[in-house]
Amino acid sequence: MENKRPTIKDIAKIAGVSHTTVYRALNNKPRISKETRKRILGIANRLKYQPNVLARGLIIKKTKTLGLIITTIRNPFYSELAQVIEETARNLGYSLILGCTNYDLNIEREHINILKGKGVDGIIFTSAHVKDPNLEELKKEEFPFVLLNRRCTGCSELSKIPQVLIDNEMGGFLAVEHLIRIGHTRIGIIAGSEESSVTLERIEGAKKAFKHYGLFFDDSLITKGNFLMPSGKIGLKDLMDSSSPPTAIFALNDYMAIGVMEEAHNLGLRVPEDLAVVGFNNIEFASFYNVSLTTIGQKKKEMGEEATKILVNMVEGKTEKSGIKKFTPNLIIRNSCGYSLKGYKLKKI
Repeated sequence: MENKRPTIKDIAKIAGVSHTTVYRALNNKPRISKETRKRILGIANRLKYQPNVLARGLIIKKTKTLGLIITTIRNPFYSELAQVIEETARNLGYSLILGCTNYDLNIEREHINILKGKGVDGIIFTSAHVKDPNLEELKKEEFPFVLLNRRCTGCSELSKIPQVLIDNEMGGFLAVEHLIRIGHTRIGIIAGSEESSVTLERIEGAKKAFKHYGLFFDDSLITKGNFLMPSGKIGLKDLMDSSSPPTAIFALNDYMAIGVMEEAHNLGLRVPEDLAVVGFNNIEFASFYNVSLTTIGQKKKEMGEEATKILVNMVEGKTEKSGIKKFTPNLIIRNSCGYSLKGYKLKKI
């Protein structure tokens, strides 16, 4: 027995009771005496018995396990979000299995198949593409899932799936408005993946800020990124090589913004004296960097908790399988934009 996982049969044999009695004791069912229950639990503890969740799930059609599919664990935003989701799931009696797609739809499909093979009850996706055939297929199968932080704008059917979002357009507006109000008019934007609704919405918000203040938006000041720090470095170098470089940068997430500040140092530019920088996400590291980062707060904790609770309610049949929950972002002013070009100092937090 030392070389194999102990089973209900092993416990029943030692306790001298039936398999049914052991099942009742382990699952806190009635029709069993306190003494017998205590004795069985003691044996189970001594054997270090752990239930076979998948086998149990085949019987009750639930495994109390959720899947979480993200783009990459390298981005601190997703690692922080995953921690919130895992803690929330655990508090609700569920375990969590994580998969990373690296922005690849084929890898996303592999993870979906693996998670379904393990019998997960539902999946949270932060990896959704603008057009995502994998999720369209899950919708047809009526498999429970929730979209978190991203939307599938290219498929009308998926608009009915539960979605937990930040108002990315408002966030983009707030970031660029802040730079405009302190005097910047040439603002470079380092974008994320073109397949992400996040990229499209944050850029749209930035454009609306320019329009609101009667300023011309120069599309040549948008450079491609991929939400990872190295692309922030490359993006800044490309922008500063232009004939009329920007005086400020809006990076569509904090991870790229940190890359921007590192590359600025390499280029001999001072932040914020020579270059103002704004990010998006408010990752923990942003406030501790050499120059603390002005950013857009995204309410990761609230969003992660909400998505997990919605999915658990879906799995347990307690809620409708549609609806959008959208959170409002906020501007967090730190040191990376410095003094206003108009001569006044903004309040920092």
